[in-house]
Amino acid sequence: MRDQIAAFWADESGAATVDWVVLTAASVGLGVAVMGEIRDGVEDLSREVDTFLRSDIISTSFPEPVVEDDNG
Repeated sequence: MRDQIAAFWADESGAATVDWVVLTAASVGLGVAVMGEIRDGVEDLSREVDTFLRSDIISTSFPEPVVEDDNG
């Protein structure tokens, strides 16, 4: 029984899988943290752009032409 436990403890066949799981979890955690930090800035910037674009008035018609009098 002790030999089986010692052999199981020394076996490293699943170590690479554990490493990949830890690295993947760390990458996902880092991505979520970065997204949380950037989200507020992007929302503020998009609000500013929306306000700016809504404030500009676009002319959809031409003004009346000015007629000059030749009689003077």
